[in-house]
Amino acid sequence: MKITRRKVLKGGAALSLGALSPYSVATTDKVLVGFTPVPFADGKGKMPVISSDYEYQVLLSWGEPLEPGGPGYRWPAVAEAQQQQIGIGHDGMAYYSLAPGRGLLAINHEYGTNPHVIGTREPKSLDQVRASQSAHGMSVVEIAEKDGVWSQQRSEYARRVHVNSPVEFSGPVAGDQLLANPANNPYLGTISNCSNGRTPWGTYLTCEENFNLYFGSTGAFSPSESQQRYGFNDSGGGYGWHLFDPRFDLSNRDYLNEGNRFGWVMEVDPMNPKALPVKRTALGRFKHEGATVVEADDGRVIVYMGDDSRFEFIYRFVSEKPWRQMRDEGRNPLDYGTLYVAKFLDSGVGEWLALDVDRPEFVGRFDTQAELLVNARIAATLVGATPMDRPEWIADGANGFMYCALTNNDRRKVPNAPNPQAPNPYGHIIRFRDNGGQRFIWEIFMQASGYFDGENSFSCPDGLWADPDGRLFIETDGDQRDGLNDQLIVVDTHSGEMRRLLTGVPGCETTGITTTPDRRTLFVNIQHPGKGDPAVTNFPHPVDGVTIPRDCTLAIRRKDGGLVGS
Repeated sequence: MKITRRKVLKGGAALSLGALSPYSVATTDKVLVGFTPVPFADGKGKMPVISSDYEYQVLLSWGEPLEPGGPGYRWPAVAEAQQQQIGIGHDGMAYYSLAPGRGLLAINHEYGTNPHVIGTREPKSLDQVRASQSAHGMSVVEIAEKDGVWSQQRSEYARRVHVNSPVEFSGPVAGDQLLANPANNPYLGTISNCSNGRTPWGTYLTCEENFNLYFGSTGAFSPSESQQRYGFNDSGGGYGWHLFDPRFDLSNRDYLNEGNRFGWVMEVDPMNPKALPVKRTALGRFKHEGATVVEADDGRVIVYMGDDSRFEFIYRFVSEKPWRQMRDEGRNPLDYGTLYVAKFLDSGVGEWLALDVDRPEFVGRFDTQAELLVNARIAATLVGATPMDRPEWIADGANGFMYCALTNNDRRKVPNAPNPQAPNPYGHIIRFRDNGGQRFIWEIFMQASGYFDGENSFSCPDGLWADPDGRLFIETDGDQRDGLNDQLIVVDTHSGEMRRLLTGVPGCETTGITTTPDRRTLFVNIQHPGKGDPAVTNFPHPVDGVTIPRDCTLAIRRKDGGLVGS
């Protein structure tokens, strides 16, 4: 299908990019998206369906050994073994090349429900809680390709980071009393690791999203304003960790600030498994969907981030100086700089509002920058940022555009220019560009409601990745029309051509996306297939209605060896 200009800008703020920006929008006559699409009728089965021009291979299923020879998969999960196995809830990931055809995959493990992981709805012991905790976090795994087939390798780099792994804090909140507990317990762990980012200096950014869901209360608990804003409550998300692990018990005053230790972007060096992961607090605390890093013309790094909740915001962090200079000075570029939040104007122009404790809006509200960063959501509201329809992945596209997926918002009652549908059950994609300046231009790129026409139907855009040629890869997470499974589609951002590359399995989310440097292999994740119910699907196993489905990674290749997406 070719997207018309009318559909791309339907309901949005069309603007003259040439008049408002020093950049021109390049066009190309080259066919970027030419593969045979997956027919709508074929996208509803119990196994993935891929374009007839492509093939896929299943890799790194939940519970497989982190290295060959390690403890094998068993169900329900056991903590000691799970810490040496691939985690569950495969999400954001990045590929780091070691040599041609050989590299590391850093993979986030966002979540796994109790029935899926430990076989019960509520944990019955601390051992079961530890098993669940050990399935979360992230993995680093080495893989290699031979004759078109990828396999896992024994590796000095292999590692798991889970809920009870040691971590460090850096930046303005490091050492602050807002991270301290009367129990004086060490900094441990990462949870709800959703999307990701990668830095120019070769590290991996894993992002903590729905961290509130892992906390609950065994006694009297009255949430503070901050806790309410981040969604903490008595029962949490049903994990029941608080029943046996006091760190996650909101009524236990010995751990009163444990919740403040989550909701950050954490930096991991995949090439140095002995280095502790570091939570970079200058990037703010909220439900991070991802952290897309780009380099500005002057050498500073810019980190674009979405806060994935209804009526939350799009953020940007800009380093203090060019990143190479800062690293030469022995300073991490993610520790020194300014955090901003986006305000979208109806004119198609926007402003980045600095979240600096010296602003007049914060007088009498925040005493320190650390307090502000712990409460970034409240700070963004105070300065008048624009509430958005669940900002998720942000992709660095061609022509300097950043593309942001806004998955949906069925609670919106009043539309506005950047969120033009109320309610918005299907979602949309917005794009903007700024190159580090205080102002930006923006427009609605796609509204999913405009594509309910059979073969080209999609909704609930979530994962995004843009290649340097102008292709935008869109992964979905949410109800698709007429029983279609969640999917991966590819759009030519120059011509508007859109085609369906892959559909997943019932109940899954298609997510996580990265490629080899030559762009001949595309890695994509299948998360929570069948929502853990073998009656829905047994993927990646043959259909038998009994075997537990398992999250996994797909290695996708064109049969003719061409560029992925073409």
